[in-house]
Amino acid sequence: MAQLSDDCFAHGGQLMRLDEALALLEARIQTVTEVEPVALADTLGRVLRQDVISAVSVPAADNSAVDGYAVHFADLAPQAETRLLVTGRAAAGHPLGRAAKPGEAIRIFTGALMPEGPDTVMMQEDCRLEGETVVIQPGIKQGSNRRLAGEDIAAGDTVLRSGQRLRPQDVGLAAAAGLTEVAVSRPLRVALFSTGDELQEPGQPPRPGCIYDSNRYTVGALLRGLGCRVSDLGILPDQRERVTAALGAAAESHDLLITSGGVSTGEEDHVKAAVETQGKLHAWKLAIKPGRPIALGQIASTAFVGLPGNPVASMVTFLAVVRPMILRLMGGQVEPPHRFAVPADFDHKKKKDRREWVRARLSLGSDGRLVARKFPREGAGILSSLVEADGLVELPEDLTRLEPGAIVEFLPFSEVTP
Repeated sequence: MAQLSDDCFAHGGQLMRLDEALALLEARIQTVTEVEPVALADTLGRVLRQDVISAVSVPAADNSAVDGYAVHFADLAPQAETRLLVTGRAAAGHPLGRAAKPGEAIRIFTGALMPEGPDTVMMQEDCRLEGETVVIQPGIKQGSNRRLAGEDIAAGDTVLRSGQRLRPQDVGLAAAAGLTEVAVSRPLRVALFSTGDELQEPGQPPRPGCIYDSNRYTVGALLRGLGCRVSDLGILPDQRERVTAALGAAAESHDLLITSGGVSTGEEDHVKAAVETQGKLHAWKLAIKPGRPIALGQIASTAFVGLPGNPVASMVTFLAVVRPMILRLMGGQVEPPHRFAVPADFDHKKKKDRREWVRARLSLGSDGRLVARKFPREGAGILSSLVEADGLVELPEDLTRLEPGAIVEFLPFSEVTP
């Protein structure tokens, strides 16, 4: 279960800055998932928990990078054509099986072991064959088109580090090093709820005053994209007893509880009280927009996050706060996502001391450079804005007015979503 210090996020009732919240998460959140060996083919997206050290060199021996002819560089005339007798053949998996003497040329194919003796490979496109003799043009450098043993991986190299989330290329590198399984975190067990009497499941006939629950599907997809095992526990009604019981029961068998809605100050917002009656609420309200009413706490030793009910705020706060939290719970490295400096094609006013994210799309400006264009409707309930946008322009706390043409940091969704 997630081990959170009792005073984690304690903050005197003031709005907490995002950097402070993230620093406290880094200091207090502990890894909760056990390590398990998993077949390499099933490790995509999993968090590696042990360094991968290659027992072999890749390639294991010198080999040809092209189809052509393996020759001794010393045999080649520097200024004129060279004619050499072709005396053998080497293909991938079928080596020549003997040393090649000076004056010989060996027909060789991509991936074939370099015969003992030759040190250079001439591409077949740069040669011509006349009977059993190959004619080689001058100008090639010594060692050309020859892959050296261990030039990709040397035996004993650490090729993957503990804490990495495994990408397709990482899985391939582990296979190249000869592994069939690696040690990874077991999936984080997450219980996911939505709250609110106004919510109903998609597919049901619409009721007056109600909306279909989208947050649970958005957040569930984000969780699965991080490799979590999600228990979708549906929609909780606006009844404090039901909310309290559901959270308490879920805390017994999950590593993390996530709710959507119900953490504000309204009479029907019961999540905050439900957490406080059986656990601790360490932070409530961050100095961010969208997403100020986000709650961070715990029930027993299980971490709790209460996301805002508005769809945009729910997703943005997940990306900013919950994503790094989940990676830490799984023992993963938390590297800041790449942001890109681009000119803003809009003006914007904001409050001081508040981090703010503006939904934007990249497009070509009049000078041919990419610029960030703000989505025209800013409401936190406009989920379509996240579909139309390419990412978020992140505005720091000390900024109060953004002028067109100013350079901003643009965070593409591709950096933080599956």
